[in-house]
Order: sequence, then structure tokens, then C-alpha cells
Amino acid sequence: MAKIFCVANQKGGVGKTTTTVNLAAGLAQLGQRVLMIDLDPQGNATMGSGVDKRQLELTVYDVLLESASIAEARVSSQKLVDAGCGYHVLGANRELAGAEVELVEVERREKRLRLAIEAVADQYDFVLIDCPPSLSMLTLNGLCCAHGVIVPMQCEYFALEGLTDLVNTIKQVHANLNKELAIIGLLRVMFDPRITLQLQVSDQLKQHFGDKVFNTVIPRNVRLAEAPSYGVPGVVFDPASRGAQAFVTFAGEMIERIKAM
Repeated sequence: MAKIFCVANQKGGVGKTTTTVNLAAGLAQLGQRVLMIDLDPQGNATMGSGVDKRQLELTVYDVLLESASIAEARVSSQKLVDAGCGYHVLGANRELAGAEVELVEVERREKRLRLAIEAVADQYDFVLIDCPPSLSMLTLNGLCCAHGVIVPMQCEYFALEGLTDLVNTIKQVHANLNKELAIIGLLRVMFDPRITLQLQVSDQLKQHFGDKVFNTVIPRNVRLAEAPSYGVPGVVFDPASRGAQAFVTFAGEMIERIKAM
């Protein structure tokens, strides 16, 4: 049965999409069956997985409105399959922005995605959900079906403030909608050990959250930043880069952490 994880942070620009697509590719490379769900209307995780969001006939929008199943709407990128790390993508495009309004009046609106995933959960080892940078109905759907949250964050002062908001949100969802939800771990991304402040914030995180902080650190890496323009994760774009190798290491750490759960 699949383990379902949201990649979430209410602060924008912290590398959620980069984390989602590279973790998906890293897990697939290590032999895991992966479904990546893009819950952001911008569709960046879809494009970053080698799937053209403009060509999609069915998206997560159709799944949320129950006009299609995940089995009908999922696609995969041949580029990733050829690279040995193919995974399924439940894509998104601008249509998804309308789902916010359309879901307001419907029944079980925060559990639509959960019910859809249950139908295919036995086909995957991991389901990764890329959430938008706000507490919206879309994010709520992600949090309501997840076993845990992976929080990518930069080691900067404002990131700590955003983390407080996210922890409070997770507590509320845990109390009212999803008793299984918990923070699985904090992933330090875009890390530059030459910057004293980042080292200090990293130490603060470890002191406060202990083993909730992943051992793997994702370095600031230009190859990871270049990869989306080629429509592939960094793990595929340049497997030898420091960033790509860090994400494969992180994928291995995730597998070990799940075994220990």
C-alpha cells in the first residue's frame, strides 16, 4: 500500500516543486513505484516531469470534480522512462485554479483526492503531492489524504517564521480531518555552508526538531535550477551533479525512514 506524502511549505520559492520531482525521480531510480500529483495550478511539477501541461486531456482537476479517475488521468514521460526513473504524473494546468471555486459547494470537498487515491493505492509504493504555497482547498485536499508532510526549507530567518505557520496548520488538520497526518521531516534545501547564517539556522533546526530534520542536505546547485527548462528533474538532467546525487541519497533516506515507521 502506498505511503502518501505532501511536499508543503506556506512560504513560496523554497524549492517544493524541485524537491517533489527530484524525489520522485530518485525513488523511481531506486526501484520504487511512484505517483506524483501536481496540486499547483501553475503546473510546474507537471512540466518538470517531462509532461506538457498544455497537451493534457485529463488532469487532477477532472479527478477532484470526479469526472475522471486517477487511472484514466495519469500519464508518464518517455524521457524519464528511458532514463530509468519513470514515474506516473497526475498533472495540472490553469484549469485547476477554477477548482477552488467549484469545490466550495460540493460534498466531501476536502476528501475528493483521498477517495481517488484509495482506488490506486495498491499500485504504488509512494505518492508524492506537490502543494501550492498557500492553505487553499487544494492544499487541504493534499493534507487530508497524506500520511505525512515533507517540508523543504531554506536555512534563513524568514523560513523559520513560515515553518511556525505550517506546523500550526498541520496540527489543525490532524485534529479535525486527518489523524494520521504528521511532519515526516524537514529537508534543508539550497544550502550553502559558506554562509554563517545558514549554518546557525541549520543548528537551530536540529536542536528544536531533532531527528525530524533529514540527514541529507540539498546544496545550492545550478544544475538543479537549469533542469526545469529542459523538462526533466535534475536527477535525469545531470546525474553526476552534486544536487542530483543529494536527491538520490535523500530518496534512499526516505525509504529507510518509511521502513522504520
